[in-house]
This record gives sequence, C-alpha cells and structure tokens, in this order.
Amino acid sequence: MKLASLKGGRDGRLVVVSQDLAWYTDAATVAPTLQAALDDWERCEPLLRAVAASLEIAGVPRERFHEHDAASPLPRAFQWLDGSAYVNHVQLVRQARGAEMPASFWTDPLMYQGASDGFLAPRDPIPLADEAWGGDLEAEVAVITGDVPQGASRDEALAAIRLVLLVNDVSLRGLIPGELAKGFGFVQGKPASAFSPVAVTPSALGAAWADGKLSGPLVVELNGAEFGRADAGVDMTFDFGTLVAHAAKTRPLAAGTIVGSGTVSNRGADGGPGKPVSEGGVGYSCLAELRTVETLQTGHPKTPFLKAGDMVRIEMRDAKGHTVFGAIEQTVVAA
Repeated sequence: MKLASLKGGRDGRLVVVSQDLAWYTDAATVAPTLQAALDDWERCEPLLRAVAASLEIAGVPRERFHEHDAASPLPRAFQWLDGSAYVNHVQLVRQARGAEMPASFWTDPLMYQGASDGFLAPRDPIPLADEAWGGDLEAEVAVITGDVPQGASRDEALAAIRLVLLVNDVSLRGLIPGELAKGFGFVQGKPASAFSPVAVTPSALGAAWADGKLSGPLVVELNGAEFGRADAGVDMTFDFGTLVAHAAKTRPLAAGTIVGSGTVSNRGADGGPGKPVSEGGVGYSCLAELRTVETLQTGHPKTPFLKAGDMVRIEMRDAKGHTVFGAIEQTVVAA
C-alpha cells in the first residue's frame, strides 16, 4: 500500500496511491490526514488496504497522481529523529574534520532530534540564504512508526514500523562544526528536510524489505548527472529496528515519529572509501563524503557545496525499473 498527502492545509489531505504511482483516490472516508490514520492504525490500516485494492482495479473514483501536487507524506511530524546507520559515512566525515571516531560508534547508534514542525514538499526548492553556509544534500531512507513503548526491544520496534520513505536531509556543513564545538548538538546546521512523494508499507516492498533494512540502489543525481547509486541495504551497521529501539530506550515514541537512517554510504570494493560513479564506483549520497575522499586523495576538496540553481534528485527504482517512492527533485534557490 502506498500513501501520500496532497498539498492543502498544514497536514495535507490523505490519499491512497496506486502501485505504479499513476492514480490516487481520496482517503477521507477513512482518515483526513496521514497522522490521523497513524493515530488509529488498527482501525484504519485494513480499511486503507481495501481502498488500495479497489484502486488497483479502478473500483473506486480515481484521479491522476502528480508528484508535484504532493507534500511530504507527513507535512509536519510530532518527532523527527535522524540516526547514522552507515558508520562508513560517519567515519569519513569525521576524518575530514580531524575528529577522532570513538569505537562505540560501531556499537551504539548516533542520533539527533531535528526540526519537524514543517517539512519541504518533495518538489519544493531548497532555500539557501548564504552559500558560505555549505549547503549539502543527504539522501537517506526513513521509517514512520506507530506508538512505540519505552524500552521496546528490536523486534517490538520493527513491528511498530508502519511506513518506509526517502528523505533529503538538507545540511549546512559550514555551520555544523561551530555548533558541535559548543557540545550541545546542532540546530541551525539542519534546516527543513524533504521526503518522497509517497510512503510505502513494508509489506508492499516485498523482498526489498528484510530484517529492518531496505535494499536497492538509492539513485542521486546532481544537475542531471548521476552522483550516487549506493545500495541502502549494504554497509548498514544498524537496522531500523535497532534505530527505533535506541530512540525508545528512555521514552515512548508517539505514532507519527519519523526515524531516518542517516546518509546512505557504501565502502569501496577494496574496503576503503568509495569511488565516484565516473570511476566505476557507486558514488555518494552527499557532497561532504565526496569532498572527504578528495581531501584524502589530494589534500583538499575540489567539489563545491550547493549553490543557487543546482538541482538535486533522489529516487529508488525496483528491479523492473519502476519508481518505488516517487522522486525528490529540488532546486536550490537564494533565500
């Protein structure tokens, strides 16, 4: 089952989308918004599945689904937590900053609490007030949970995952080091993120979803050129069950909590840093990682951060080449 929120009001309008993302039908008879459905999932989920089944056979009124009309599936959320499941990415970025990486990073997930009062739509521009702030894309996978009790086990956390989606976790690399140096996390370095046009139930992902991981190349394009195609199921140190359980260690999580994977990152074939797509590698899911590799190789980065006019596209396709979540496609604009 695939769900989306069409633009309108602060929380959008819940619709059920066909598997091929060609059609949608209104879900108002079940729930007005995705958050309302998540709050009453035991009742709403089977009803939404019935609507989805009818949609596939044109058994309900339907209209063409246009990704430009979609907000992020949750236009705002009670909680947005972003982990760092791909420790290879953490290791490289910290190396570029000259920061030592504690051994515990391999056994205890990193996680921060981001701003969730308003997300960008998947086709909204990325506002950048100052290019010196070092605007960066971060292509990730994320999940939306139901209610998760405090102290939930990994298996309990996995069972609480309702939907899977993609995210562009926009970062301002130039601001982050100064914030982290204060020893109290970052706020300004993490502006609004954007999520994929549709969110998908784990069961609808088939074999691509297993053991709390989503497998498949996460294709990132920058200005029309392929920038990365790292496999989201490879080199993921912490699966989503582990990430959600980590978040719920000392407090319950409310239905509608979004938990991100952190930047998808694959090691190179030799176990070292990955190579660009142009050199036969799988490339990268953020500029910072490429800049780190350039620094390690030449002593300094050569790829600039985002600037006004740059276009970012993030998408995942199935084995038959069909888009799974729709595409995040954003142009950077001067704010």
